[in-house]
Amino acid sequence: MRRWVVYRGSKRSMEAETDIMILGGGCAGLSLALRLAEHGASCPSTTVIEARSKYVNDRTWCFWDDDSAKLRHLVTHRWSTVVIAHDMQKVTVDCQANPYAMIPAEAFYNYAKGGLAKTPRVTLALNERVIAEPQKEGGLWRVETNQGFHFAKWVIDTRPERLPEGGDAVLWQSFSGQEIECDAECFNPGVASLMDFSLSKSGRITFMYLLPFSTRRALIEATVFAPEPLGPEDLAGDLAAYIHRQVEGSTHVVLRSEHGVLPMGQWARAGRSDLSYVRVGVAAGGARSASGYAFQRIQGWADECAKALVAGGQPLGHAADPWIMRAMDALFLRVLRAQPGRAPELFLALFAHRDPRHIIRFMSDRAGPTDFAAIVFALPTWLFLREIPGLFHAFINTRKGRG
Repeated sequence: MRRWVVYRGSKRSMEAETDIMILGGGCAGLSLALRLAEHGASCPSTTVIEARSKYVNDRTWCFWDDDSAKLRHLVTHRWSTVVIAHDMQKVTVDCQANPYAMIPAEAFYNYAKGGLAKTPRVTLALNERVIAEPQKEGGLWRVETNQGFHFAKWVIDTRPERLPEGGDAVLWQSFSGQEIECDAECFNPGVASLMDFSLSKSGRITFMYLLPFSTRRALIEATVFAPEPLGPEDLAGDLAAYIHRQVEGSTHVVLRSEHGVLPMGQWARAGRSDLSYVRVGVAAGGARSASGYAFQRIQGWADECAKALVAGGQPLGHAADPWIMRAMDALFLRVLRAQPGRAPELFLALFAHRDPRHIIRFMSDRAGPTDFAAIVFALPTWLFLREIPGLFHAFINTRKGRG
């Protein structure tokens, strides 16, 4: 329902009333809206508030593909071989059973917008920014934007609570990349380089990531795991040096750029007591702590949250990972933070296992007992035992509200 009202004297502003308000139309917001729209006439009235005026091809989402993966029809590239390298060492992983798959942002955005356009029950409001903290009035949430006011029974907020800061996570995964096209054949399109530590520096976990789309075109990214989030300017030198090495003097053009910062092992924060307002997305549990993979996790959450809302229930946040996964992720991140120089050794050991499906399932949130056991035995036990007391101390402080 929409109506015009007088607000602050003679200024006129539009109020909109809806069942569900989704703040942020990125991966999480669009995924939930798309699932709701698929219910047609049963879909609660939904409004997505998105600050950007248009969608551009600003990122890529990758995952290990299998029959259970969501939105597989949007995948544009798959690699059945991936490599992890450091100095003279290289591990080549045959992942034909679960190829490494990529969905470009433009494919997802276009598909989502097309799905939302099929029902009048969902409105995508572009070029609209939230300008004040939402407040609850008379059982409804009031959301003020630069375009007016919205009122909703439920609010799903996909925006980060604040800009990334050191201390908000055990580590931050910062990455900056360019998709380039060369005038010569520089790449092997059948092999993706997940982690190349050849440019790593003392005291810093730096690796390069290369996804070849053809012999002449590839996405190349510089990635750093560090206690502080980094901007693209901090990664520009490593990225330029690696691209120069890969193109071997050939001329190339930059087709697009992307940059992002992902939390790895966030400290627990107090949530809202009002369950009609939930926070989701990569800054609220949507990304895997130890890897940063988020796309398939978000799709699974969107399925469950949409089902709950259509059935008349309350919105759902991201479900907590099993305790053993949380414990292993937390311990692994503590080791990486305490011993950054050992990172290449640890990742090479993980992927060198004779059956790569263990690490693939572990990274894809599908691990079972044998997978957890394989991960434990692949890593140097003594290095992890040293961090257990600190992990226990951090857990106790978090429980007391000081973490």
